[in-house]
Amino acid sequence: MPAKKEYLTTPGQRTLKISAAVLGGYFVSITFHLFLATILPDRNIVMLTATFTLFLLWGILMIVPFLAQNGWKIWGVYLLLICIFSSITFWLR
Repeated sequence: MPAKKEYLTTPGQRTLKISAAVLGGYFVSITFHLFLATILPDRNIVMLTATFTLFLLWGILMIVPFLAQNGWKIWGVYLLLICIFSSITFWLR
């Protein structure tokens, strides 16, 4: 038995959520680890552990868009985080 149409998201929202999960989550994870590398004194340790922690953070950030109602809001939050982490990294290095 198929699901009711009222509970399904539109194709546009589905595309926004999938792209936010894959691309947005990856870029937030990358910029967060670059931000940590500029703040913490030993950059090599951050970059070595980023192999594992980046994958874990990306996995968590891939789940978040599907919990939200609106894909545009998730993209807005992800872009805001990317801009914040990137600008702090740029100014502190």
